[in-house]
Formats: sequence, structure tokens, C-alpha cells
Amino acid sequence: MNHKIVLFTLGRVVLIEAALLVLPMAVSLLYGERCALSFALTIVLAVVTGSLLCLPCRGGRGTSSIKDGFMIVALAWIVLSAIGALPFVFSKEIPSYIDAFFETVSGFTTTGATILADVEALSRGMLFWRGFTHWIGGMGILVFVVMLVNTPDRSINILKAEMPGPTVDKLVPKSKDTARTLYIIYTALTALEVIFLLFGGMSLFDSVVHALSTAGTGGFGAYNASAANFSPYIQWVLTVFMFLFAINFNLFYLILLGRMRDVFRNTEFKAYLAIVLVSVAVITAEIMPLYRTFSDSLRQAAFQVASIISTTGFITADFTVWTPLSKVLLLGLMFVGGCAGSTAGGLKVSRVAILFKMMRRELRHTLRPRVVDVIKMDGRRLDEQTAHSVAVYFALYILSIAVLIVSLSFSRFDLETNLFAAISCFNNVGPGFGMAGPVGNYSPYPPLFKLLLSAGMLLGRLEIYPMLLLFMPAAWRKR
Repeated sequence: MNHKIVLFTLGRVVLIEAALLVLPMAVSLLYGERCALSFALTIVLAVVTGSLLCLPCRGGRGTSSIKDGFMIVALAWIVLSAIGALPFVFSKEIPSYIDAFFETVSGFTTTGATILADVEALSRGMLFWRGFTHWIGGMGILVFVVMLVNTPDRSINILKAEMPGPTVDKLVPKSKDTARTLYIIYTALTALEVIFLLFGGMSLFDSVVHALSTAGTGGFGAYNASAANFSPYIQWVLTVFMFLFAINFNLFYLILLGRMRDVFRNTEFKAYLAIVLVSVAVITAEIMPLYRTFSDSLRQAAFQVASIISTTGFITADFTVWTPLSKVLLLGLMFVGGCAGSTAGGLKVSRVAILFKMMRRELRHTLRPRVVDVIKMDGRRLDEQTAHSVAVYFALYILSIAVLIVSLSFSRFDLETNLFAAISCFNNVGPGFGMAGPVGNYSPYPPLFKLLLSAGMLLGRLEIYPMLLLFMPAAWRKR
């Protein structure tokens, strides 16, 4: 490992976090809130920490490897969360540091799981910071760093380690330009959502907070009822944008280039669209007896399907009282997640599609052993290395969730609660079933189990490998 590159980049990340903390501090000052001092103190500590990491590593840093990229990403997200939790503690709005760390990890990983029973008790500055952590973590803080500053050579290694999905493609030749293009699209869609929410009569503050949370597919809102008390218009706006932010951002770039035909030829997008439409149709039919009209049933079904598959976690209804088939479908959507290259969590639609194609190939090979059958995605042959990587990732994915469930079983809670807490946190969904359902929260878990769930959120958001690398002695050896 190139320690100088790792420490220098970590320092840059912390300094950028200090700069980002100015925004919630400004919101606090605008509303005359005392928590502005908490943000100011955190900014000072972040500047000192970042400077101490950067200064000894100036000059002679060399080039970065894929291993360095994974280490930078894993350590950066932990440090980012550790510092980002401090405003909650300093302001005493979340007195326990472990609770604040859980809330911050949930924010940056865009999980949306919370330990707060009364969200409305938070100050405006803290509400903005919670939503802003979703926006920062949605596209990835390291992507933001690559866009802004001079990063180590081969910074595509950082993008590969942080961006979700089987592969990461450059949209343009340079990694910095790729990161800039992604953030322009991301920011434009966020601003567009703010405008649509304002048209629905939502205040500017609420519009910004909910747009930030939707863009990051996180689900931290400003109200205890989440989105249940919003007008049908606002719920439809949130539904549409949750659906959009779970689409691969490469497709938005193709739209800007006028290549619409390539968008609708994309295998993952077609599968994603089909999953959403079928799920909405089935759940709408299933919950019709629970709601007054077809339009209400359709709106509730569409909202929860978009919220769960995008792993946003906004709530308009207690879906734990829906029919068994509806709950099974929502559970399946928690695992599937959104598209690769989006801000959504989960296994990713592209991986699910590849796994089904691999299973179909194996079945065909059983019947006709001599036939050579290749897997195709978007009309192109999928190389065997990618197919193998997807299979290995799926095995690690199931194993990681299983280990998390077993670890949580040592708590005093029932199987349903632990099972869905593990699934929901690892897939970065937020709400699940049982105690961690739409009307519950994670505060009853003891501190140790909150740390385990925080680790699960980081494992899921960074797609396992960067976090596992931290525990391999070979990764820490100097090169």
C-alpha cells in the first residue's frame, strides 16, 4: 500500500467535509439556532485533522493502485462518518456518540435507518445536515473529491472502488471529467426536483431537504410521518424522482447525447422498468380493499415500490399491514435494489439479470453439454471474468447478510426484527418489518449492535470488498 497517497487523500476528504459543513452551519445561522456553534467546532476539528494528514505527505506520493483505491474508500467513509457525527453530539441533539455515529453512517450510506423517535425535535440545521449526508454519500464523496482536486494518478481506481455495480465505465476519457459529468447530472436532477416540490406548495427548506434525501435515495425527511401527510401531488413527485435516481447515470448522459435508442436497448433498464411496472400492478390489485379508490391504491403502491427498489425508504403507509403477497414483493425489491451506477443500494438489477442468465446457461448446458452458450448484455458478449465476479459477489453478499443476522441474534430481539434489520441495513433500505418497520426505529438496539448495523451499512454501500480489505494484513504492507 502507498501510505502517502492514502493519508494524503484522506486528508483531502476531511478538508472537503469541513467545507461542506459550512452549509448546515449557514442554515443554522439563518434560523438563529445555537447548533451553529456545534458545526463551527466540528469544522475547526476537521480542518486540523485534515491538515495533519495532508502536510506530512506532500510531494513524492507516486501512483495509486486498485488496492490503494479500495483502502482510500474504506477508510474515508469511516473517517467521514466519525467526524460527521460530531455536530449531533456537540449540540446534544443526539447525546450518545454511538447513536450519532449510527445516524451519520445511515446518512452517508443513504440507508435512512434512524435511532430518532421524534425527528421534528431536531433543529433546522441538523435536519439539513441529515439530508445533506444523503446527497453527499449518494454519488460518493470520493467521486466529489476526484472532481474538485488533483487526485493521485489512475483515480479511476477510486471510482471503481466507490461506484456501485459490476463495472464502472468512463463517460469521457479523463476520470475527473467523468466525475464532473456525473455531478452535473446529479445536481441538475436535484434542482429540478426542488422546483417541482415548490410548485406543490412545499416550503423551500422542506423542498431542499426532501430533494437531497431523494437524490441520495436515503429517506431522511423532516417529519415523523415521513411522506404520509404530503399531498398526492408531492407524493407523485417523490415517486417519479425516486424512480429516476435509481437509474444508471450513464443513461442520462446518453439522453443528453440524443442516443435514446441506446437507452431503451439497455438490458438493465428494461429489466428495472419491467420489475417496477409488474410490482406496482400486482400490489395495486392486492391493496385495493384497503383504500377507497383505484387512484389511491395505485399511488400508495407506486410510491412504496419506488421507495423500496430505489432503497430510499420514504413512507406513505404502514406496509406491514398489507397482504402477504405485497409484503413478499417488497421484500424481494429490498434485495434487488436499483441499477448499477445509480445512487440506489441493493444487489443491483444488472447483477440479478446476469445471475438469471448464468442459471439459464447452466440449465441449457445440462441438457446440451456440447453447445457453447454465451451470456449477452446489451447485445454484447459478457466476458467470463465479469460473470465470475458477479457469482463471487453474490456469494459474499449472502454470506455477509447471514453473518450479520447471526450476530444480531445475540440481542434480545425476535427473529423477524433481527432478520429485517440486517437485510434493510445491508441493502441500505432503512425501514423493514418488525421493530424496524415503517413506524419503528433502531434506538432499542444496544450500542454494540448499532455498531454492527453501522458496519453492515458500510459493507452494503461500498459493496463488501473495500471494507473486507481492511482486515487483510497484506493490504497494509508498504510497497
